[in-house]
Amino acid sequence: MAAKWRELADKLAERIRSGEYAPGERLPHIRELVEAGEGSKATVHAAYKALEAEGLVTASRGHGTVVRPQTPLKRLGTDRYDKAKWRDGDEVAFIADRVASGRTYRRDEQTQTVSRVEAPAAVAEAHGLPVGAAVYARARLVKEGEQPTHTLTSYYRPEHVEGTRLVDPTPGPAGRGGGFRVLYDAGYEIDHMREELFARVPTPEEVRLLQLPAGEPVVELHRTVYTADGTVVEFAVGVHAASRFAWQYDFEVPDSTREKAVN
Repeated sequence: MAAKWRELADKLAERIRSGEYAPGERLPHIRELVEAGEGSKATVHAAYKALEAEGLVTASRGHGTVVRPQTPLKRLGTDRYDKAKWRDGDEVAFIADRVASGRTYRRDEQTQTVSRVEAPAAVAEAHGLPVGAAVYARARLVKEGEQPTHTLTSYYRPEHVEGTRLVDPTPGPAGRGGGFRVLYDAGYEIDHMREELFARVPTPEEVRLLQLPAGEPVVELHRTVYTADGTVVEFAVGVHAASRFAWQYDFEVPDSTREKAVN
């Protein structure tokens, strides 16, 4: 038999999921549920802490316990990198996600710092460099309004980006078309990429930077970008608040038998 606090947490969670408690709505004060016979103060408090840990509510002084919005951004897969968006237009990847989600955006919702650093092991491996070799790190924090959604740090070989807008720390995308357009204009047209995703517990610094509620995991993205001849022109690491994105991928289903027949 479930503990009393667990039963109450499950009951409240069902009310949240059914819409009885809407996103942004404050749940009853603890004393109100105690007076309604839902349990002791300790029971209600434990139930609320469980809902917070499960990402259904946030709690803060002065605001009480509030139902979290559950409408994530569409984080497009291959479509966000469509060359027509950045080569022929000005729709960089984070803006493509906003457009697909029907959400507004400002270009300065992406801030950045650029520095020349020693390549960590994963960066060095991706670029085929020795650990500690010089690379440029372009670190961005992306927000939706005042709410941080994710960070993204791109690492480049100096010879690919020296003297370009990619080493300019001005907030916002790196000019029209963003970073991929800069590489394109420098003679490095992107052709294919590999993305790897990892779910993990955030670090204390990530909790602070992304303003994460208690118990929320992050999704770490590793993106390796290649030209047609296999040259790596970007290795990027993104850290995304898990509840703020819905990941969407459309792709053709491969048929290796057909490929062997052609060869």
